[in-house]
Amino acid sequence: VYPNFKQILGNTNLKALILTQFSQDGIDIADTKQIFWWKDIMAKPYPEIPKFEMDPDEMAVILYSGGTTGVPKGIMLSNYNFITEGTQVATWMDLSDKDSSLAILPLFHGFGLGVCVNALFMGGGKSILVPSFTPDQVADLIKNKKPTLIFGVPTLYEALNRNQKFQKTDLSFLKAAFCGADTLPRTTKEKFEEICKNNGSDVQLREGYGLTEAVTGICAMPLGEYREGSIGIPMSDMMMKVVEIGTNIEASIGKEGELCIHGPAVMLGYLNKPEETEKTLKKHDDGLKWLHTGDLATMDKDGFFYFKLRLKRMIKSSGFNVYPAQVEDVLYKHPDVLETCVIGVPDEQQVQIVKAFVILKDPKKESLTLVENLIKFCQEHLLKWSCPREIEFCKELPKTLVGKINFKKLEEQEKAKLKSDGKYYGK
Repeated sequence: VYPNFKQILGNTNLKALILTQFSQDGIDIADTKQIFWWKDIMAKPYPEIPKFEMDPDEMAVILYSGGTTGVPKGIMLSNYNFITEGTQVATWMDLSDKDSSLAILPLFHGFGLGVCVNALFMGGGKSILVPSFTPDQVADLIKNKKPTLIFGVPTLYEALNRNQKFQKTDLSFLKAAFCGADTLPRTTKEKFEEICKNNGSDVQLREGYGLTEAVTGICAMPLGEYREGSIGIPMSDMMMKVVEIGTNIEASIGKEGELCIHGPAVMLGYLNKPEETEKTLKKHDDGLKWLHTGDLATMDKDGFFYFKLRLKRMIKSSGFNVYPAQVEDVLYKHPDVLETCVIGVPDEQQVQIVKAFVILKDPKKESLTLVENLIKFCQEHLLKWSCPREIEFCKELPKTLVGKINFKKLEEQEKAKLKSDGKYYGK
């Protein structure tokens, strides 16, 4: 059950909400005529389906943003949004009735619904539903169902990399593998490709780009092309450009700026948030309405794009911009690091300092000496102001419902800790 269903019901005009539950945890639901259980509906006779007309531009779905950068917002998407995005992905990958994919990602997320299900159907393929994720379960499904496509987030691929069943599975049937929703660590990519190569597949783990405000994936690396660190080029009928921060002025080639998107997959707007919609969907001098993504990116001379980070995640330390993904990428190269997340912590003198949360491959190695070694390792590969000032070992990192590392929760926990100690210097 999606834990925020009560808030969603209270902030929308939905007449009814259907809940599913795969866990064994009991959930108290108030007696109401608005909430129904899926299992109860399925146990009843099918009612007659009334005839109705639906316009392509009418709202079809409300998907909620992941909330890693703030309060989740209801994103209104039309029938046309889904039809065009699904067709674009299906055409891009040359999907047919011979293709299949595991729907590992949850269907309340744009990536799961838009690509793992909708795009496969638009191409005539098959979507294999996976109600809940465990590495063993997915490894078994890959072995038995032989999907031609795998879509996932970095943490999913890292979990598969560590799974012994997956490491020994014949993968000769695999056509392509794509990673999205978060920055892909190079070590994760290389390990996955090594496992594929050892098991009969030359598949490269390719990065793409998308956001729920445009259904999901609208940019990817062409199957016959590869460029280090690139998210590729926009799909058919979609347009992308990089503008100077805080403006509508297009940035020069190679210069960092905010990524903007135009095309038929772009949302109708945010539910009951006209001001947020106006800030995000802006009309430019070319007369077109552009979606301002809040993501920092660059474009090379050939039109390939390179994602840097969410603008809201940028760390400002002593007047310098620090990219968390860059620091994380270095830490992932250390032989003792299994998983990491880097955040900015409020500091009286430097505005923010860099702090890394680290899960070790062997927790028994936790020590002050290893903290010093990790900081020294970063100093050998990064500029001074990008190096972590603090490193905290942990057993697990908080995840969003999609499986991304929830850096926002770590930031909130750190702020609460500083406030309780009387050392909070932020706003």
